Amino acid sequence: MEIFQQAQTMAFAVNEINNNPNLLPNITLGYHLYDNCVRLGIAFRAAISLASGTEESFSSLNCTGPPPVIGIVGDPSSTPSIAISNVLGLFRVPIVSHYATCSCLSDRKKYPSFFRTIPSDAFQVRAMVQILRHFGWTWVGLVYSDDDYGIYAAQLFQQEMQLFGHCVAFSEILPHDNNHRDIQRITRVIQASTARVVVVFSTSSFLIPLMEEVVLQNMTGRQWIASEAWATSPVYHTPRFLPFLGGTLGIAIRRGEIEGLHDFLLRLRPSNDPRNNIVRIFWENIFRCSFGNGGSVIDGEEVKQVCTGQEDLSTTNTPYTDVSGLRAAYNVYKAVYALAHALHDLMQCEEGRGPFGGNRCADIINLKPWQKVNFTTGFGDQVSFDKNGDALPIYDVLNWQPSSDGSIRTYTVGVVNKGAATEMVLTLDEDSIYWNFETKKHPRSVCSESCPPGTRQARRKGLPVCCFDCLPCGDGEISNTTDAIECTVCPDEFWSNPDKDQCVPKEVEFLSYEDPLGISLTTASLLGTCICALVMVIFAHHLNTPIVRANNSELSFLLLLSLKMCFLCVLLFIGQPQLWTCQLRHAVFGISFVLCISCILVKTMVVIAVFKSSRPEGKGAMKWFGAAQQRCTVLILTALQVVICAVWLSTASPTPHKNNQYTRSKMVYECAIGSVAGFSMLLGYIGLLAAVSFLLAFLARNLPDNFNEAKFITFSMLIFCAVWIAFVPAYVSSPGKYAVAVEIFAILASSFGLLVSIFAPKCYIILLHPERNTKNAIMGRETQKK
Repeated sequence: MEIFQQAQTMAFAVNEINNNPNLLPNITLGYHLYDNCVRLGIAFRAAISLASGTEESFSSLNCTGPPPVIGIVGDPSSTPSIAISNVLGLFRVPIVSHYATCSCLSDRKKYPSFFRTIPSDAFQVRAMVQILRHFGWTWVGLVYSDDDYGIYAAQLFQQEMQLFGHCVAFSEILPHDNNHRDIQRITRVIQASTARVVVVFSTSSFLIPLMEEVVLQNMTGRQWIASEAWATSPVYHTPRFLPFLGGTLGIAIRRGEIEGLHDFLLRLRPSNDPRNNIVRIFWENIFRCSFGNGGSVIDGEEVKQVCTGQEDLSTTNTPYTDVSGLRAAYNVYKAVYALAHALHDLMQCEEGRGPFGGNRCADIINLKPWQKVNFTTGFGDQVSFDKNGDALPIYDVLNWQPSSDGSIRTYTVGVVNKGAATEMVLTLDEDSIYWNFETKKHPRSVCSESCPPGTRQARRKGLPVCCFDCLPCGDGEISNTTDAIECTVCPDEFWSNPDKDQCVPKEVEFLSYEDPLGISLTTASLLGTCICALVMVIFAHHLNTPIVRANNSELSFLLLLSLKMCFLCVLLFIGQPQLWTCQLRHAVFGISFVLCISCILVKTMVVIAVFKSSRPEGKGAMKWFGAAQQRCTVLILTALQVVICAVWLSTASPTPHKNNQYTRSKMVYECAIGSVAGFSMLLGYIGLLAAVSFLLAFLARNLPDNFNEAKFITFSMLIFCAVWIAFVPAYVSSPGKYAVAVEIFAILASSFGLLVSIFAPKCYIILLHPERNTKNAIMGRETQKK
């Protein structure tokens, strides 16, 4: 019925053109209709007959003049179109197909004279993939027919799916001979697959056995995607297919309207063209009658009713009289008009303004295929061909929905057309779509669920790219998109948040005053400073006592002052590093400790000098260690450290530095020392003075107790050296703020060691045993008197 309607549409178009005074004036078009009987051989012979003519002999021996036909409309199938175009293309006979969609026919080298008013499968495939992408269906099955249409469409579909990272769960080809075992095997594959969406490229004739088996196996729960070859086929619109094919989404060529076609179809009578046997066969089938004297057999039944030829077609309700959804017939209409417009342009061409080389016009006697056609139909659709002879791609998206009588009706729920470049643009009314599932929502069809932000895909070995596991991003890495292939490493000063979907600024770590460790060290620093101040008050109050005046009280006060500076310099190490604190912390620390050790060194040298002056051979020793010499010695030793610090700060000053090498998740804010050599010289000089002081005090440790402060100095320097020797490995192995804490601890420990070892014994005598704070007690005379 539909095919006959298309043939009559061609006749209607030719008749309409002949009655149009503005199109091909003074020229009358004619036509021949051939039935290909859905067989390649018959279709091929029909095309050759149209191109070469059916006459037994030629009236002109030189075979000049126009060919028997100026163009061929058809064939509707891809395989016959390929065969026909291969031959007729050699003679440049224009062929305009209304239904052959194989993308292979876009090859202008192989098929130079082939055109079509239906879009290529290349566009259809892109349109279908756009639908899959819209609903997130990345895991689909593929079924296609064993012909050029199905094979080429399947190849293009798989390529397009790979392009967007989607996967084909299975790919099955429908058997050419409808072998039942193969059909059952395909059904089992569909049932066993986890893919809930099945895409089918096939004509209705190939697909019917599979759908019959689907009904037989009661296979529901599948979303079918129909190609244009069967999306509008009424064969599947019966109630028995509704539970299985309801909700099908299909791609259909653009529906059109042809004014006057319905009346033209109804005016058909067998008597109009008695030689047209096709009309007689159509009439007998539609009215269940016979033109012969004997009964005809229709659908296996003998019909005895005689056809009068005057039966009323308006009383029938068949696909032939239904013009509400003209798709293939509308393409036939456009194909006829394309040939007519091309011929019209050819006849109206003026020499020097033609479309061919040198602005020439075509030779009317020797027709060539035309390519420049551009017109608008009465329905408002623009018709033109691209460089490959393809029509402008535009499709309707159909949805199979249940009707009131239990059958299936197709509704248009969207449009797909070509946008910029080669991208297809999908416009869809989702609220109008019927879903044949319990949830009444579109199904999920994925091999693996999407990986949320914060994770990445990890391919499963031996499976397609759509099958993956979701692994969380590592520390310091993020993914802020769904289905990320790789995690992105955060910049140096950023770190991943707990959800691993955003880079946040790293936590800046430094030894702060709010930190418990910082509070403890600050308290210890202030405590040491207060003790130094207290000792200074005690010494100032007992300034004229022998214990204070012994061994130069000025050095004792200077030593206490330097210790107080050692305690207070700790505060420069706590808090967020600033440029001035970085520059001062090591300089103040180095100068304070050198001043402290210089005082101790001079004290030790005085003890030794006093002891030697008490002997006859060393009476002149003290003249070299007077108060002035002691001050100068301390000043010179300290000045050397000041010079070292000044050179260091002026050449490579310490600066604040954010270090991410210790802990990747945190940014350690520290002071970069600037010059390793400068820092090493500062510490080395302190170590040198400490070693000399320790050596001299150790040598003087056995002098008489009454003169001797050397034992306490030896002990204090032993503590000092032990602390700073242990400091080196502890400092190197401590990360971040703990390295600063170790340095502070070494400063405090050594400062407390010096304070307690040197001044605790004197304070003990001053406060608890004042009777021993006499010159005689210090000189040992009271013991001798007793």
